Amino acid sequence: MYIDPGTGSMLFTILVGTIGAGSYALRDRMVKLRFYLSGGKAQKNSGDNPDYAIFSDSKRYWNVFEPICDEFESRETEIVYMTASEDDPALKKDYKYVKCEFIGEGNKAYARLNSLKADIVLSTTPSLDVFYWKRSKGVKWYVHIPHAADDLTKYRMFGIDYYDAILSSGDFQIEEIRKLEKIRNLPEKEMLNVGLTYLDTMKERLEKTGRSKTTGKSKEEINILLAPSWGPSSIFNRFGTEMIDSLLKTDYHIIIRPHPQSYTSEKEMLEGLMAKYPASDRLEWNKDNDNFDVLNRSDILISDFSGVVYDFSLVFDKPIIYADVSFDDSPYDACWLEEKPWSLATLEKIGTQLTKDNIGNIGQVIDSCINDEKFRKGREQARKEAWGCMGQSAKLVTDYLMAKHAELEAAAKAAEEEFMQKQKEKKEKKKKTA
Repeated sequence: MYIDPGTGSMLFTILVGTIGAGSYALRDRMVKLRFYLSGGKAQKNSGDNPDYAIFSDSKRYWNVFEPICDEFESRETEIVYMTASEDDPALKKDYKYVKCEFIGEGNKAYARLNSLKADIVLSTTPSLDVFYWKRSKGVKWYVHIPHAADDLTKYRMFGIDYYDAILSSGDFQIEEIRKLEKIRNLPEKEMLNVGLTYLDTMKERLEKTGRSKTTGKSKEEINILLAPSWGPSSIFNRFGTEMIDSLLKTDYHIIIRPHPQSYTSEKEMLEGLMAKYPASDRLEWNKDNDNFDVLNRSDILISDFSGVVYDFSLVFDKPIIYADVSFDDSPYDACWLEEKPWSLATLEKIGTQLTKDNIGNIGQVIDSCINDEKFRKGREQARKEAWGCMGQSAKLVTDYLMAKHAELEAAAKAAEEEFMQKQKEKKEKKKKTA
């Protein structure tokens, strides 16, 4: 019997998901059995039913979660960090109160999450209850935290509709989500501006190491960082070899840092570019998991609608060149709103646009932009709008999670007391009737 590849892949996915779900269902029964054998004494933070859990679908988001885990550790409060990356840096951390565990990749991870028991789950991952990741009946509260100073409406359709709360980096994100909720007739989520943990960390590191300066460098010493997003609207897909060819005609040193997702979703295209333009004295391909060093040593950034634009502008206070690529918002939540996404509207205030017309003269564009002070004011404004509560993010996130947990505990206790009171009243009523 012949099974076409597409059907075979689907059946394999179903099989893996079923096996994973069955495995965790069996584990759930074993936990209950241990509960009864122990005389009904619950072990709340044994790891099977934690108060707090974090889910990270990739090791690249450890920079978001590490400050939060460090804050929980300093407060001697237990939390479980679950990662879908076997080489996540979290797994090498020496924590006492933070339990870090690899829960498998893809369907195996989602099977675990779909039967998870935890009071609160914090994650950067969108599409909760839309695709593979379903809300677990064993979780009381889901909290989303952004991984960039960017529009939350640039997630795929319905990306954050089913979270209970969102911890934003700026008020513009709250305004966008409120508009979406109104259009879709959704209940309002809890939303709180807490800033961005990893930007705070970058700022601290920069203060310790010092910002690299462009002044006094020769052209050969100046680093031009090309860091595009991924997908059909990105620089590589719109300009491809023309962009790299133009950069190599300049005297500058070129650093190319592809978006991590490109290595998975655009592997063939990316491998073709890396083969055609191998590393040399003039060009390097950067794959560092931590982008701090490459951002700090770069003097100007060329990108599109990638969130790295705001890391570079807000933290390192350096100029950008943004490619004139048309952003197709049809698959994203942004298409529901009339206004242009904040990130796209802000680009023209913080950098120079690169178009089809001037890409051949990219050297001149770089020369005119690299020391231009007119965009500094735009960067200051963007910093105010997208990076709230500077230096306080990890503390505010942890404060929120702990306050919410106390609230959930109080609500559960009140519900239990109400139930017990009703049961007592029923018994008394039966006695009187008898």
